[in-house]
Amino acid sequence: MADLQGSYDDLFTAVPTALAALLDEGDAGGSVAVFVDGEPVVDVWGGYADAAREVPWQRDTLVNVYSVTKTMTALCALVLADRGELDLDAPVARYWPEFAAAGKESVLVRHVLAHTAGLPDWVGPLDELYDWPAATARLAAQAPQWEPGSAAGYHSLTQGFLVGEVVRRITGRMPGDFFADEIAGPLGADFHIGLPAEHDHRVALTVPPPSRDEDYTAGAAAGDAARDAPGSAADPDAAPTPAPTAFRVRDGNSVAWRRAQIPAAGGFGNARSVALVQSAMACGGSVRGVRLLSRAGRDRAWEEQFSGADRRLGMPISWGLGYGRFGGTYGWGGWGGSTVMIEPEARMVVAYVTQQMREPAQDTRGLDLLMAAYDGLQGLRTGG
Repeated sequence: MADLQGSYDDLFTAVPTALAALLDEGDAGGSVAVFVDGEPVVDVWGGYADAAREVPWQRDTLVNVYSVTKTMTALCALVLADRGELDLDAPVARYWPEFAAAGKESVLVRHVLAHTAGLPDWVGPLDELYDWPAATARLAAQAPQWEPGSAAGYHSLTQGFLVGEVVRRITGRMPGDFFADEIAGPLGADFHIGLPAEHDHRVALTVPPPSRDEDYTAGAAAGDAARDAPGSAADPDAAPTPAPTAFRVRDGNSVAWRRAQIPAAGGFGNARSVALVQSAMACGGSVRGVRLLSRAGRDRAWEEQFSGADRRLGMPISWGLGYGRFGGTYGWGGWGGSTVMIEPEARMVVAYVTQQMREPAQDTRGLDLLMAAYDGLQGLRTGG
């Protein structure tokens, strides 16, 4: 069995066993953490940080967790809302006047958080993602693809700029800086939206699925591939929309991507840091003596904003404010397999990060680890 480092409570043995099995099946590396009441009951890692399998995965190895970053950016907005600085039911244009162009006057902040704003696709030059003023100006000028609030379509890259610009307009700080100052810093969490060069040596670059290379694209791997699936398309009578700009593994592995603030998909962390931050959501708004938001502010994140077929994911989904809703469990996953799930009733968070991609149709790793954590939770509830 693959050699793991770290520690875990004996009740949760199924979790490290499951991670070891993933490494034995051929994954390069990964880390998994389970926090209960804001404290780790599992914090383990193993494998290698590089595709050549020469550099061992370390305790502080960082991974691009892609869309798991959305939960961090959503938390920034929820913190501002809880402080009374952001009205989630207000038009985005209240904070960002230029956004009212092209028929977007009725787009509300909650629409952006719930993927119902009608701006799901990035259709600009890839390099523009690394230029915040250019990226936000492009989105401000676009027309929505549907009546805001009437339908959902996963905003895979655009959501971070939309939420992040609202954060910037209110606070005067870039969203990654706000996150660092107000969330990661107070918690001591090693998670970054926009990665300084000093941390590059800790990054495990994304490894494409077996038999794929770095030209493997998000469109071929993520829910975007389902945009033309039966029943998932937008109004069949509507005019066709431009195809989203292709995003490749090599783009996600670039220095430009790491340096830029891409609040929907450019976060770097490890399982421990993801679980620590999201434990605030599992534990009523506070963790380890740091209160990020009130219980009422936390609870609002779980209120259903949309339920039905998502026009980009091509499947039924229930959206809260920045989080997917799965019964009484909340969270989201990222391109390539990284996952965070929050179980507020049990005050538990399960986080898994990896640089090893698998083909989406065969990738159940996050769910498998979540179920392994539930085994331990059952033992905890019954006293072992």
